[in-house]
Amino acid sequence: MAGGGTMRRLDLSRFSCQQLVELDACTRCGECVASCPVYTPTGRETITPRGKIQTWRDFVQRQHGPGAILGPRPIAGDALAALSDENYSCTLCGRCNTVCPVKINTRALWVNLRAAMVDRGHYPAIMGTLRDTVAARYNISGDPNEARLGWADNLEQPIAGLAQRRRAKVVYFTGCVAAFYPLAYGIPQAFSQILDKAGVDFTCLGGDEWCCGFPLLNAGMGDAVAALVQHNVAAVQAIGARVLVTTCPSCYHTWQHTYRQVYGQPLGFDVRHASEFLLALLAAQRLPLQPLEATITYHDPCDLGRQSALYDEPRRVLQSIPGLELVEMAETRERALCCGGGGDVEMADADLVAAVARRRLQMALDTGARTVVSACQQCKRTLVAAARREKAKVKVLDIAEVVWQAVSSAADR
Repeated sequence: MAGGGTMRRLDLSRFSCQQLVELDACTRCGECVASCPVYTPTGRETITPRGKIQTWRDFVQRQHGPGAILGPRPIAGDALAALSDENYSCTLCGRCNTVCPVKINTRALWVNLRAAMVDRGHYPAIMGTLRDTVAARYNISGDPNEARLGWADNLEQPIAGLAQRRRAKVVYFTGCVAAFYPLAYGIPQAFSQILDKAGVDFTCLGGDEWCCGFPLLNAGMGDAVAALVQHNVAAVQAIGARVLVTTCPSCYHTWQHTYRQVYGQPLGFDVRHASEFLLALLAAQRLPLQPLEATITYHDPCDLGRQSALYDEPRRVLQSIPGLELVEMAETRERALCCGGGGDVEMADADLVAAVARRRLQMALDTGARTVVSACQQCKRTLVAAARREKAKVKVLDIAEVVWQAVSSAADR
């Protein structure tokens, strides 16, 4: 943990007036406690939304409340470090917001709290490494960025759209996780073949694709994102694309919201998640599908569901495949439990991620389905790892992989 010493005065500039009001709006009712995915495995009250708000409110009162009339009372560095530890143990899933009776925008509050901790030097050292890696390599893995298309090496047939083209109607923004982490390679492999099969005029950016910036935003290091935004927008505009499509919900949410804010003017192209794009291709009858006889359950990614309100699109895609039976988990849609892989927690506390993932995997198994489908590369990585640890007889697939199975089966006939 970087930082230390005693803080003489809190800098509240990272927080809006509404967020400062929200600190007092919390009624400590406890609805968020049972909803918090990291509380169940840890049992720590201080890690809950209620606990973090109470701690931060106490700090603000010490330095800015009536008791500070003679000057702010100092806050020990170890107390700030403890709050930082708890905040970086949050998956930023936003589930607490869905049950909060006063509708505190908890996720935005946690991100700004992280930014305030970064300002004071109280953050896990690995987050500093993340920032430096993205600055030097333009991705989160530290691999040479020119290797972004390494996942295509195992394709049986080369796809013309993968090599960066000067002009294309669609840009497929792969995302760091699918580009550099082998457990997720199957997602871009499937989606690129679907685009090719459907006759989509598309290309990838290859080494010109830089990290979207989402992991830095989560880390409280959003100040480092502007350069990524400017580069990526310029790269897509140079190709003349009408649509940017991504299989990553985190990239999707960042492009849809942060990019529009930071860029400050229209992007000049639409942004779609793969589930939306697949649904449009199916509606246009550009994808012939063969039946897949299987019972599946669908896991809502936090950044696609709660953060982006895309619940129906992936389900409609899956329901369009003959033979698939979709059974829902006990907690789904806006109440879906996080897989554990969000919020940069994997870098800070891998054991905590495993504990959350184990619980979500069990919910999937309780449906009786033996195939878990999601629409997020990080969700796939996290749930595959959980299934391996638990030796569970279950497949974990992305929606693009399921669609490609149905499409490729049709092509074989």
